Amino acid sequence: MKIAVISDIHGNMEAIDAVMSDIEKQNCQKLFVLGDYAMAGPEPKFAVEYFMQKEKDENVVMIQGNTDAMIVDFNFDLYDSLKEKAPVMAEALKDDDKILGIQERLFLGSLPIQKEVNVDGVSFLLVHGSPRKNNEDILPTTPIEEVDKMVEEVEAQIILCGHTHIPCGFQTQKKKTVINVGSIGRPFTPEPKSCYLTIVVENGKCLFEHHFVEYDNKKASDKLKKRNFWGADRLAETLLNPTKRHF
Repeated sequence: MKIAVISDIHGNMEAIDAVMSDIEKQNCQKLFVLGDYAMAGPEPKFAVEYFMQKEKDENVVMIQGNTDAMIVDFNFDLYDSLKEKAPVMAEALKDDDKILGIQERLFLGSLPIQKEVNVDGVSFLLVHGSPRKNNEDILPTTPIEEVDKMVEEVEAQIILCGHTHIPCGFQTQKKKTVINVGSIGRPFTPEPKSCYLTIVVENGKCLFEHHFVEYDNKKASDKLKKRNFWGADRLAETLLNPTKRHF
């Protein structure tokens, strides 16, 4: 069994097209999606609609990301709170609120925050940030002792996460495997290529591989810039030259 795992799409249809084409070439039988479908991206509505079409596919498992919850729960208290910490993201969220309709919100709101899946005798826990919080970072620099604390209540053998847009992996002291799959829609790696994970499950063992896929990030950046909310140009630039996750 071969599984593809993607996360942090952020409304990037160019990235979706390139990555899904690559996944097809990899002959993956299952797809796990770890959230953040829309917010602050070039085409949030189209991206959500794309995954809504996959909702009935039994080989696709999807969970909710932290920004999906923000879209579902949008109000101006949330906007004001976010504006203090990340003003550009706040403006993006307010603009997303105008673009996304009731059906898109119902879909995002229906997704589980995390989900355990068993594949050929191997148990996986799908989370967005960490098992503790959907916005908790698991980074390459996170101390292994802290990762151990994050997963100490988890029964699954393998924990898959995203959120930081930076791929990494850990084998914890308690023999849990924790893998950040990276981001397809807004990668924060030295080369701004979409990143996703494949897992080959065979005889109770797993082989993991991160894949880096080129996509038309110039086209995606131009589309994002044309959304024209305050700070859209700065977010558009991060698709070409990643500098920081939040503005």
